Amino acid sequence: MERRIPYGIMNYAELVEKNGYFVDKTRFIKILENVQNPIFLRPRRFGKSLLCSMLQYYYDLRESDRFEELFSNTWIGNNPTHAHNQYIVFKFDFSVIPGSDNIKDIERNFNVYCNGMISDLRFAYPAIMSDMPEIPLYAPASLNLVRMLNYLKQTNSPHVYIIIDEYDNFSNQYITSHQDHLYQEITSGDSYLRTFFKVLKEGRQTGTIANIFITGVLPITIDDLTSSYNIATFLTLDSSFENMLGFTQNEVNSLLDVIYLDYDIDPSTRTAVDEVIKSQYNGYHFVEPEGEAVYNSTMLMFFLDQFCVQGFIPKYLTDLNLRTDLSWVKRITSTLENTEEMVSELISSNRIAYDDDYLVSKFNKSQFFDKKYYPISLFYLGMLTKKDQFLLKLPNLNMQKIFAEYFNELHSIDVSTRYATMMQEFVTHPDLSRLFADYWRLYVSQLPEAVFSQMNENFYRTTFYELCSRYLSTWFTWNIERSYPMGRSDLEFVGKYHEKFANLRWVIEFKYFSNTEWARLKTSIDEFQVQEKDIKQIAGYGEGLMQEYPEANIRQFVIYCIGNQGFLVFDVTGICSEKFPVHTD
Repeated sequence: MERRIPYGIMNYAELVEKNGYFVDKTRFIKILENVQNPIFLRPRRFGKSLLCSMLQYYYDLRESDRFEELFSNTWIGNNPTHAHNQYIVFKFDFSVIPGSDNIKDIERNFNVYCNGMISDLRFAYPAIMSDMPEIPLYAPASLNLVRMLNYLKQTNSPHVYIIIDEYDNFSNQYITSHQDHLYQEITSGDSYLRTFFKVLKEGRQTGTIANIFITGVLPITIDDLTSSYNIATFLTLDSSFENMLGFTQNEVNSLLDVIYLDYDIDPSTRTAVDEVIKSQYNGYHFVEPEGEAVYNSTMLMFFLDQFCVQGFIPKYLTDLNLRTDLSWVKRITSTLENTEEMVSELISSNRIAYDDDYLVSKFNKSQFFDKKYYPISLFYLGMLTKKDQFLLKLPNLNMQKIFAEYFNELHSIDVSTRYATMMQEFVTHPDLSRLFADYWRLYVSQLPEAVFSQMNENFYRTTFYELCSRYLSTWFTWNIERSYPMGRSDLEFVGKYHEKFANLRWVIEFKYFSNTEWARLKTSIDEFQVQEKDIKQIAGYGEGLMQEYPEANIRQFVIYCIGNQGFLVFDVTGICSEKFPVHTD
């Protein structure tokens, strides 16, 4: 049976039954058993639901006969703990609870969902729960939870392992839609949600509940519930659990080794594929900015799902589901002015300052819309990651492209109706000078005057890349800030190995002069010559590339952008070779 890429699979047993590829994270099960009431926050589409499903099958006493089937090929299968298949597992997924604009409807929906889950235990565990008291569907869920826990305690039944996936999904919608009164009623006083968590806390104190594992995205709701549930252990920023979700480079390497073998993929393509996925899906630092970055697992599976079917690097590298998350940016920043300011800052510099104290400590709803908390919210949402101890940044090309698209949307910049001719000419006769001139004429000319006050080389690089990727992804992939022994390149065009520009690699260095800086030079654009220091810089990248890809057709360019006045493109390939010859020893 051919193994499959488990894109979209959130059920652990289904993954095993369908022979899906699996990056083994089961060693974390043993570590988690030493943590009381863990809460683990990660962005959407980072594998939280699959992790919860894995825990469910590991601890569920109903699945004891399937332990070998489900876990024999895993770390925990070879090193099982005494707790495996010992509990009644009660798993909630709060993301499926319908919302409403009426607090009574919200409470009713919560009660109906939870009570349905409690009632289903009678059928899931008939030998234990058949005599459980009746569970009224519309009664408060907290009361029915008390009934269930008391019944288990009185009958000396096995303990319960509680899993709550996406604990804050339904409450986040009220935060972000500015329905403060609804959120306040849900999380304050003697609300149904606070009471529900009080019952969970009491169940832990009596021992009826063995442990409670909670996942979510933001720490806001649990902070506002603190007095009701002050027993949680936050693992989100614990370095021991940084890689519990998301893939390390070694894990990705091992996964690709197997996929290449199973699908009989030409091994000569591996370097190109490694380069693409690293630039597009890697780069997340949740705890240690100097430590090893992790890949977004779902985004990587999105790529691999297409790659294994098509047999080559797909045209579309961005999961459309990620674009929906941009609505959070607008909601968080509250006003269009704040949204434009923050998005422009990220496009122009790809960095934004943050206060590490705000990141480490939980924050509540009253702080959510405070401007100084914007970066923190975007960190938890997976749009930003740690650059260092003072700055956050966009983690990879995927996210840079999404934010560049959003920048265009916010400023009503047309990127879809006027570029066909220039792109078609480029594919027929690849000329970077002409391509950039058309970008300047058709794209830069649309920018509002206020944008130019924040201009720098990163802005031009990012928007030029985003525009090219829209039209040229059939033939090219791109690198931004690719590492070499002598530094990081600004932008690279890389011809796809299966297309007409295979082996083409163009390295581009962007340089920027503000209008004020340019005036100090006292020269005209026509008279300006490429600077030797810039030739030397890009020559180092070319040397590194030649050693990695000796068969590649390498060209090197320096592009100078002068405020909003104009630009210059220099092809320095010959100059680099002449002045700074490649060392091949």
